[in-house]
Amino acid sequence: MDGNGRWAKERGLPRIEGHRQGVESVRDVVRTAGKIGVGYLTLYAFSAENWSRPRLEVSALMRLLEKYLHDEIDELNENNVRLEAIGCLKDLPERVQKQLQKTRQATAQNDGMVLVLALSYGSRREITDAVRDCARLVKEGKIAVSDINETLISNHLYTHSYPDPDLLIRTSGEMRISNFLLWQISYAELVVAPALWPDFRKDQFLGAISEYGRRDRRFGGI
Repeated sequence: MDGNGRWAKERGLPRIEGHRQGVESVRDVVRTAGKIGVGYLTLYAFSAENWSRPRLEVSALMRLLEKYLHDEIDELNENNVRLEAIGCLKDLPERVQKQLQKTRQATAQNDGMVLVLALSYGSRREITDAVRDCARLVKEGKIAVSDINETLISNHLYTHSYPDPDLLIRTSGEMRISNFLLWQISYAELVVAPALWPDFRKDQFLGAISEYGRRDRRFGGI
């Protein structure tokens, strides 16, 4: 999800207003994804690199995240959506961690779409953590070096409970991955949408899904 700051700047508004409008896009996309039968939707909400932004902006983002997690419980339950999260969650402010846990618990029994928020997330760190886990197992004599394969590494990623993505959507026309699910998107289809995230709503999301449906996925075959 990219372009909140630019959206606000184009309108002469504070950056936080772009983030607030971005929350409306989240709500619209989550509703739409659930209605059309998407099983898993992962949103890159806050990257590990985002901590380097100005302190006031980061604080405002954390307050906005806490509010979203609190306010959306009823809607998530009404739409049978289970909330999960990946990333270095211990880096989040304690109050956000507590609200995240409450929201996960409140939606834990839902068996519809799984909404995964990537928070304080960086794919290189995720892969590094997985490699360390595997190395520790070797050191402890629990596995041999020859046991390390793609499946073992995948099982030690933050996303071990979720399937790999079929589609990656990048908004605001940016042509880069930005350290997001680098291992998991090996065979995902990429769609770059020109709309800034606050303008990315139901129609734009369905357009990306339609584009995905026109792709011929061969996974290296003919």
